[in-house]
Amino acid sequence: MNRLKIAAAIAGVVALPGVASAQSSVSISGYIKAAVENVRLGDSARPNPSENRLVDESSRIFFRIVEDLGGGVQAFAQIDWRVTTDAGADAIGGANWVGLRSKSWGQFIFGRNDVHYNNSTSEIASKGGSYKGQNLAILAYAGGGATAIANDSRTPNLYEYESPNWGGFAFTAAYSTNAAGQEADIGSTVRKGNAYNIAPSYTAQNWQVGYSWWRSKPDAMVAPDQRADRAWGYYVWGGFKFGLNYDRSKLETLGVTTGNRTAWAPTLRYTTGPHNFYLEYSKAKDDKATAVADGAYMIAAAYAYDLSKRTSVGISYVAVRNDPGAVYNVYGGGGGLASTNAAPLPGEDPRLWSLAIKHAF
Repeated sequence: MNRLKIAAAIAGVVALPGVASAQSSVSISGYIKAAVENVRLGDSARPNPSENRLVDESSRIFFRIVEDLGGGVQAFAQIDWRVTTDAGADAIGGANWVGLRSKSWGQFIFGRNDVHYNNSTSEIASKGGSYKGQNLAILAYAGGGATAIANDSRTPNLYEYESPNWGGFAFTAAYSTNAAGQEADIGSTVRKGNAYNIAPSYTAQNWQVGYSWWRSKPDAMVAPDQRADRAWGYYVWGGFKFGLNYDRSKLETLGVTTGNRTAWAPTLRYTTGPHNFYLEYSKAKDDKATAVADGAYMIAAAYAYDLSKRTSVGISYVAVRNDPGAVYNVYGGGGGLASTNAAPLPGEDPRLWSLAIKHAF
């Protein structure tokens, strides 16, 4: 009798998710990507300026939940679970949010999401090319490469609206109560922080133009205020895709401009059958607010071969040339996605070769 009761209880528990799934759906997707790299720091006085390493390439698993509420309205949510193929660590550190959406009025989300920094025509990492070859290594940094604009990652404490597509035109508007981290207003004797982002774009059959406006000031003035403008566009012609990006970012501390640099980055992609070729160049000019020469440029080239629609392998070459006062790095290469001791000192020049494999699901 006890066994029958236990079996009935288990059956009841198992049945409950079935009731929920009749009203909502959960999908799982993502990709696993890893690379073998050789990295070297040129113009370095270190005893050993190079290393071979196995690195994760920002692997992740997405859990997406959707529920129809009626009248064309849906509730939806996302958990972006970051997993690493090298160190074996994991974290819910990606774009995580919950919201409401409709085809007629767009969508609202609340949580943590990518805004501003990631607006770029770079596609070098979309398949087997190196994650570190993205031109965000230049576009998303200022202050000689020492300061990340819009976190160079997800913005927390975010309220975001994404419009529908009106004949090719769309826009995003976002507000954060503190883009630098957790709230610290209550009991504080210093200012309250916030951040704003507005990003309109127009997309046609074979071209797109876009613009992103970013302003932020962190709670308690723990980091410089940021003002940044990004414009980008691309044109597709046959198997070619030509892109161009322009960025201007300013830093301000206690009312004094401490950073003011402009950057630009053309991109090229050519695809024929399973073959994908990428070439990107990025240039940061000397910062107008600093006395030291702190500009830089980066060259990235990659070839990726599609083994299937979901799996590709690729080889990449990425090189950064820093002026004496600059510390620009390959993208994500100073920590988290590589060894921390590979972060360059002023004037050192990071260079890497990468052999990567990516499987999407």
